[in-house]
Amino acid sequence: MPRVSRLVALASAALLASGGAACSSPSSGEDGGSGDWSPITIEHALGTTTIESQPERVATVNWANHEVPLALGVVPVGMAAANFGDDDGDGVLPWVEEELEELDAETPVLFDEADGIDFEAVADTRPDVILAAYSGLTQEDYDTLSEIAPVVAYPETAWGTPWREVIELNSQALGMADEGAELVADLEEEIDTAVADHPRIEDRSAMFLTHVDATDLSEVSFYTTHDTRAKFFEDLGMETPESIATASADTDKFSLTRSTEQADTFDDVDIIVTYGGDELVSSLEDDPLLSQMPAVENESVVNLPEEDPLGTAANPTPLSISWVLDDYLSLLDAAASEA
Repeated sequence: MPRVSRLVALASAALLASGGAACSSPSSGEDGGSGDWSPITIEHALGTTTIESQPERVATVNWANHEVPLALGVVPVGMAAANFGDDDGDGVLPWVEEELEELDAETPVLFDEADGIDFEAVADTRPDVILAAYSGLTQEDYDTLSEIAPVVAYPETAWGTPWREVIELNSQALGMADEGAELVADLEEEIDTAVADHPRIEDRSAMFLTHVDATDLSEVSFYTTHDTRAKFFEDLGMETPESIATASADTDKFSLTRSTEQADTFDDVDIIVTYGGDELVSSLEDDPLLSQMPAVENESVVNLPEEDPLGTAANPTPLSISWVLDDYLSLLDAAASEA
């Protein structure tokens, strides 16, 4: 039996065995009433998805998509286990744990995505919709998941959906577009209020280096303007260096690599953000080429811990923003004082 057909068969069998029990469902339809649902059509990079009826069982894959329904009071039946910044190893980040506690809900089924999407595990949760507005789905992934339930994929670039659009698309799929818009407005207000307390970072230029190999600094990689980490700098009142904007203009990739010999390209960068520790910063400072970058020379480097929830601070998600915002701004502020 073909794999996708087998997945559908598994899901159907599980649904019959359980009597079709459902999890939390959206509180309102697209037109504002739970009793009147009009089909919702969402276009995205991998196709067009139509949600014919109000979803009651919501599954999510890849990073952070589960945070949208949770923020709107809907508990998913299954979601991806956290594989970054999970300090206690339970697969759930602290802001998600807090939201589940507030909703008096059990932890949903956690999908292990260490080796890619676990399609059978997703099928076993019998979802009515699968949210993946922020994801790196391939066309094959999307097609396979679509055999299970309607799938909402990213609008343009893999791993490049800004947090506002993640909320917009995922909430639309739930029939909760108005609630999603309200969530966006609340977070924007919270960000603006917090940023006002850190005037030193205003108009500072920043770049985000990807995971740097301190043992081999012959090349450096960085996130382009298509990546949510780089986009978040603008939310914080900071600027995109011209060097990063120029490099990003001719690609749709979320990261690029340059030879260290081209380090002088980034002379317009005031602050560097990266993942690592003091050893990494020391390596940058000791390198004869990278040490000449103004941000390194001025010790204006923010090194986020990889094994701590704070390490996810630079990648804004609906629930994490409130949890890490003050700490992240404090780190950027300290770096700005050296720039």
